[in-house]
Amino acid sequence: MHEQLPDFDMPDDEQVDLAAETFRLLADPTRIKVLWALLQGESSVACLAEIAGTSPTAVSQHLAKLRMSRLVTARRQGTFMYYSAVDDHVRKLLAQALHHADHIDPQRPDGEPQPATAGLSERPS
Repeated sequence: MHEQLPDFDMPDDEQVDLAAETFRLLADPTRIKVLWALLQGESSVACLAEIAGTSPTAVSQHLAKLRMSRLVTARRQGTFMYYSAVDDHVRKLLAQALHHADHIDPQRPDGEPQPATAGLSERPS
């Protein structure tokens, strides 16, 4: 049925699998905090642990997974490692997820975002 639509487009299986893996990796509050901090600039494990409110060991484990998925990179300086987010795609992905979280109405029992048309009459013209 959908294939008959003139502008129908479906990503290939590899794209879908990679996107799903990215979402699995981001399905952790500590990783979201770490990535958001890295989008502000390069940082060390100790600094990231303080920001995320967890141990350096836990942050190191999260960073290892994020590096394997190529969401962050590392740079060695002496005995220290400094991490940074790979590119602006990560920023856009997290920004959209956080923006969506800001717009979920906690008063709605279904957890659905408020419809885009809701409240339009209340806006000043």
